[in-house]
Amino acid sequence: MRLGLVGYGNGGRHFHAPYIAAATGVELAGIVARAPERRALAAADYPGVPVYTSLTDMLAAGVDAVTITTPPATRRNLVLEAIAGGAHVVADKPFASDAAGARELLAAAKAKGVALNCYQNRRWDADIRTAAAVVKGGELGALWSVESRFDLDEPGGLLAGPHGGLLRDLGAHQIDQILWLLGPVRSVFALVDWVDLPDGRVDGGYSVELLHETGVRSRAVATKCNRNVEKELRLYGDGGSYIGRSTDGQTAAIFAGKRPLTEGDAWGYEPESAWGVLATAAGRRTIPSERGAYQDFYTQFAAAVRGEAPFPVPGEETIRMIAVLDAARTSATEGRVVQPGAGAARA
Repeated sequence: MRLGLVGYGNGGRHFHAPYIAAATGVELAGIVARAPERRALAAADYPGVPVYTSLTDMLAAGVDAVTITTPPATRRNLVLEAIAGGAHVVADKPFASDAAGARELLAAAKAKGVALNCYQNRRWDADIRTAAAVVKGGELGALWSVESRFDLDEPGGLLAGPHGGLLRDLGAHQIDQILWLLGPVRSVFALVDWVDLPDGRVDGGYSVELLHETGVRSRAVATKCNRNVEKELRLYGDGGSYIGRSTDGQTAAIFAGKRPLTEGDAWGYEPESAWGVLATAAGRRTIPSERGAYQDFYTQFAAAVRGEAPFPVPGEETIRMIAVLDAARTSATEGRVVQPGAGAARA
C-alpha cells in the first residue's frame, strides 16, 4: 500500500513516520510539508521519498492512502480532499471536534467507496494490551471496574477553541482504550478543571465516569496542569485486582532516537521494573509486559485495504468514542448524567 503522510510536525515526524516505515505491506510514498525547515527534515530523514508542498500535488502523483496529521483546525478539509481524490484515509485524533462532524466525514468516505480510520495508536500501548491479556486470562473473575489515569506535566500543551481541551486530547486516547477494552457506554458523568487561556477557557483536567452496557464501571482521570507525570491502569474484579503502571515506552524510545524498524522484535516492551501486579487469593505476582507496537495499526490497515483483515479503527468506532466525549462535555457543563448521543453539547 503506497501511503502518503500529510504534515511533518511533531506528530507526523515522531508518531507516524517511524511506524509507517516499520509496518508490513506499507510503503511511505510521499510526505507533504510546507515549511522549508520541515521539508528539509523530511528529506533528510527519508532520502528518496518525494516531499510535496500540498496534498493536491501528492494525490496527483498517485498514492493508495494518506495519513492526515496536521492541526485539528485544518484536518477536516484535508480529509475531505483526500476522500474526493479516491484515497483511503487515516486521520489523526481527534478527526472531528464532535460526533456530528465525524459522521459527516464518514458519510463522505462511504459515498466515495474509500476507508476512513482514526489513528488511535494507544490501542497498541503495552499497558492496555497487558491489561486486556489479564482480563482474557480470567483470574480477575467478573470485572467490576477499571480506572485509567494519564497525567502529563504539559500546561503549555493545552489548546483553546472548538478543537482544543484535554478531553479532545488525552481523553480521546483514554476513552478509546476503555471502549476497546470494555465495550459500549450506557451513561456518562464528568467533572472538569477549567483553565483560562488567552484564547479562551479550556478543560485542563477531568474525571469521567462511565457505566458500560455490560454493567462494568470505568473512570478516566487526566491532567496536564498539576505538575505530575503518571500513567496507570487499575482493574478490579470479584477475583482480585490488577494494577499496571506504564513508562509510555514507545514514545520515550522515539525521542531517544530509537526506531521500531531497527529495534525489530525488541520494540515496545515495558521494562521489568514497570510490570504490573496481579493480586488474587492465590497471592501476588508481576505480569510480564505484552508488546506495544504502533506499527501494527498500519500493518493491519494495509491488510484491510487488501481485504485480508478488519480495519484497525473504523470510523464508526471513532464516532462512538467522540459521542462519549460530547456527553462528557455536556455532563461537566450541566452537572448531570448524560447518555451518549442524547442531546450532548457540541461546544
